[in-house]
Amino acid sequence: MTEDSGNREGILDEAVSSFEEGLGAGFVGTPSESFVRERFFDLSFLDGYEVVEGKWIEKPFAYVSILHDAERDVNLYHVTEPEMDDFECHVRETVEGKLRSIVRGKRGEVGEDENKEEVFEELLEDVLSEHGSPVEDGVVQKLYYYFRRDFLGYGLIDPIMNDPEIEDISCNGHELPVYIYHREYRDLRTNLLFGEDELDRLTIRLAQRGGRHISVSDPLISTILPDDSRAQLTLGSDIGSKGSNFTIRKYLDTPLTPIDLIKFDTFSIRQMAFLWLAIENKKSIIFAGPTASGKTTSMNAASFFLPPDSKVVSAEMVREVSIPHKNWVSEVTREASETEQREGIDMYDLLQYALHKRPEYLLVGEIRAEPEVVRTFFHSIFTGHPGATTFHAKSAEAAVNRFLSAPLSVTRRMINSLDLISVQDQVFVGDKRVRRNRDISELYIPSEGDEIETTKLFEWQADTDSFDKLPNLSGSSRVLKEIGEDRGWGSNKIQEEISRRETVLTYLTQNDITDYDDVVSVIHRFARTPDYILERIREGELDPKSLGSEGL
Repeated sequence: MTEDSGNREGILDEAVSSFEEGLGAGFVGTPSESFVRERFFDLSFLDGYEVVEGKWIEKPFAYVSILHDAERDVNLYHVTEPEMDDFECHVRETVEGKLRSIVRGKRGEVGEDENKEEVFEELLEDVLSEHGSPVEDGVVQKLYYYFRRDFLGYGLIDPIMNDPEIEDISCNGHELPVYIYHREYRDLRTNLLFGEDELDRLTIRLAQRGGRHISVSDPLISTILPDDSRAQLTLGSDIGSKGSNFTIRKYLDTPLTPIDLIKFDTFSIRQMAFLWLAIENKKSIIFAGPTASGKTTSMNAASFFLPPDSKVVSAEMVREVSIPHKNWVSEVTREASETEQREGIDMYDLLQYALHKRPEYLLVGEIRAEPEVVRTFFHSIFTGHPGATTFHAKSAEAAVNRFLSAPLSVTRRMINSLDLISVQDQVFVGDKRVRRNRDISELYIPSEGDEIETTKLFEWQADTDSFDKLPNLSGSSRVLKEIGEDRGWGSNKIQEEISRRETVLTYLTQNDITDYDDVVSVIHRFARTPDYILERIREGELDPKSLGSEGL
């Protein structure tokens, strides 16, 4: 969140100035300052909590705060939207009925080439201009916000959906608070809750937004929302004991960078430098861990280290892979549809065709328990198509055992073609739950007929919240030895190359250079002219923005 005082007067001052600058409904007059200060928001919650941080989601209508409840010693997430009294609610209900009637009548008239949001804005302007004239400008501004939020957005959870810091939204039933998973503050209870009918309506609408149908007879579905977020929906009380419920895993338009993960202490600089050298040299890796441990986030961050011009192909069930490469083919599965007479495309299909595209590196969103998919991934790296994927397993040993066991039954020779397993988890540091890379291990079979062995190269220590590395890493790591053999490097040169990458990562971290484009520019420019980047760092003159498109 941005730095913000979060106090009552500061919020109201910004709301007043925003309206004066023309934000809000442009076809409506500017609300009076007294209306905004006295009748626009209910900020009484500020009296009972310490404000940790606050920011606008949509000026001047939606503001969110991280609050600290000193009595319970917990943080809370509070959404502030325009407050409506009984009369204003009555006006809203009346006008909404007319608006819905007009929208239904226009639904079949909107052409495929027309922007539906622009069409709705025009309808909304017409309706509010006609039916909102008897009320004050401030009330019309409120109506404008809520109708746009409910018709075009996600209703009650729209501010949360538009907060880039939130990764996960959970509603466990009606009359229960909505919970979110915040990138920095982790699990937080919000001040939002649904009535039973309201929750049913939103659940049905979320399914429709994802192009799916949900009903009492088919009450359990998963779908992809228009912003590529993944939604699991349950309708009614037959399945959910507390009524309808949903979980939304948000898709982040701007993924985290390697520097973000270092600053979060998910990885150490040394670990990330090691991954940089390994992935740059096309070593295959699986990011393992339980649900919500950050596997895909880490895979995306590690993909920064792929050579900038190498051909990358990704295959996913849900679009989660996001990498900073131009030479990238991204494909996702699709469900069969009888009504549209289209066949389904599953992960096995995508992987088969991906290999025909001659990728230099293959990224797979997740390999689960489908034997064909898992075996195809291992077959691809066994036959010289290095890649990375994610997998549910608590440890490297558990991952290997799952691969070897039925129904996956991957052969030991194929598993041996995998170079590294990076294991992540949510752990507690003090009383705070955080994400940490538990260990990075490499695999090998000492000799024909032997069992697959895993060797930890790095391991997280819970008592010190730090990462141990194997002594003399460059001399004992199979992966680094193979890189040395391929590049003609001895152990000293390998150590030097890791140290050079550590220098770059340290500079970016210490100078708080986390902007996506800036980090990409530096890493890609390093891939082409490493000495230039290192020289700029030594002179303290590395400005990522000065690299321009040359670094991308």
